[in-house]
Amino acid sequence: MAQPVGFDNKKYLDRQSKAILERAKAFDNKLYLEFGGKLIFDYHAARILPGFDPTAKISLLQRLRDKAEIILCLCAADIERKKLRADFGITYDADALRLVDDLRSRKLDVRAIAVTRYADQPAASQFVNQLKRRDMPVYVHRATKGYPTDVDTIVSTEGYGANPYIETTKPIVVVTAPGPGSGKMGTCLSQMYHDHCRGLTSGYAKFETFPIWNLPLKHPVNLAYEAATADLGDYNELDPFHLAATGQAAINYNRDIEVFPVLKRILERITGSNSAYRSPTEMGVNCAGFAITDDDAVREASVQEIIRRYFRYSCEYAMGVAERRTVERVELILNELGLEPESRRVVGPARAAAHEAEAEEDKGHKGIFCGAAIELKDGAIILGKNSPLMHVASCLVINAVKHLAGIPPRMHLLPASVIESVGRLKKGILRAQQISMDLEETLIALSISATTNPAAEMALETLEDLRGCEAHMTHIPTPGDEAGLRRLGINLTSDPDFASKNLFIT
Repeated sequence: MAQPVGFDNKKYLDRQSKAILERAKAFDNKLYLEFGGKLIFDYHAARILPGFDPTAKISLLQRLRDKAEIILCLCAADIERKKLRADFGITYDADALRLVDDLRSRKLDVRAIAVTRYADQPAASQFVNQLKRRDMPVYVHRATKGYPTDVDTIVSTEGYGANPYIETTKPIVVVTAPGPGSGKMGTCLSQMYHDHCRGLTSGYAKFETFPIWNLPLKHPVNLAYEAATADLGDYNELDPFHLAATGQAAINYNRDIEVFPVLKRILERITGSNSAYRSPTEMGVNCAGFAITDDDAVREASVQEIIRRYFRYSCEYAMGVAERRTVERVELILNELGLEPESRRVVGPARAAAHEAEAEEDKGHKGIFCGAAIELKDGAIILGKNSPLMHVASCLVINAVKHLAGIPPRMHLLPASVIESVGRLKKGILRAQQISMDLEETLIALSISATTNPAAEMALETLEDLRGCEAHMTHIPTPGDEAGLRRLGINLTSDPDFASKNLFIT
């Protein structure tokens, strides 16, 4: 069913842009603003705050275009270990390049890329060289000597002073990154150190959407943030500094609270005066909580996101990517809210479809039986099962578009000749072990069929209606299925089981 709106995006942008401009004025119009979370396509925020525009931060920057420029940070260790941005399935270094292109296409000023915690890692060095040869300004920052305890060394020529200075010209310098732990704060403070050595006044502030400081500690929105960062071990807590200074309860996360005393001392050492901030909450310029219009809607959306995270980490654990303790952290959150994984509406039907496929067992189909279910925006739940000719994701999408286009379930959209031709190509020429078509192959075949089949053309036109729909599969999708579902904008979860007993899956 269509998700109720619970967030006023325009109100958010109006209030947030005003708060950032006011903070810049407080520091003589030179503010280094650490931008946390995803800068473009923040689907986590959009999922738990229905009504939030995934490109809201870009809209915010476009409002500030004349006053803002951007520094993009990337940790050298993340480049070396090929860390992935899961919602796009690309590495952080590839995402950084995509970010630069996207920002420039929106006429936003990307000043430079800073590669942080650089220690001559081969992959990071190659990335730096690639940027230099493409005439992209790139700066290398090594680990800050003395951090986090030796403030005298940190705020010296051996610490922040050892980093090259990035020349900036606008009042607001947005320092952002593809993901957490990329060295954004260190880059901001390094810039401030160099400014003050040059006799310039500048300040620091932090813009994070989550946790939302003026929601309760155990509000599902804030618990969804804990679930999203379970791999990092982050958790929310009451900001004791803010409570002591103002008497007001405010929520922040553990790392910001833990580092605040050191950060406050660093800021005071850099500026030579008392810090403007009494708490990590005061350091933030975060207005998302003021734009929530339907608390029940965001609670339900957040609960569903927590369940999605549980399935995602369970699959990553099965694939050897995540640790067991990460899954256990999300399990604790589910227990705290009295939830089961089956509280996700599409889970039960997907598993029932798999059992039905096993009961029907087609002759010659001796593999693992997989089921899937998708909930369309009209509330209908459509099922899919794998077969010798199609992966379960392919069957699911074909059945869904038939429903949306009003096409009878028994009507074939893909000619037998096309399916047979793809099978011959895969087995006879490409030497594939399986001839069944994954979702990407099926979508290509559907687009070919649409040139001669009006029904296929009608079905093809409904694909956009799948964007934002919820789906579940009883096995971990293959790369072709996962990529196809991601590009269609379907919010997929899956049980942590593999679709084949083979160790190598293509």
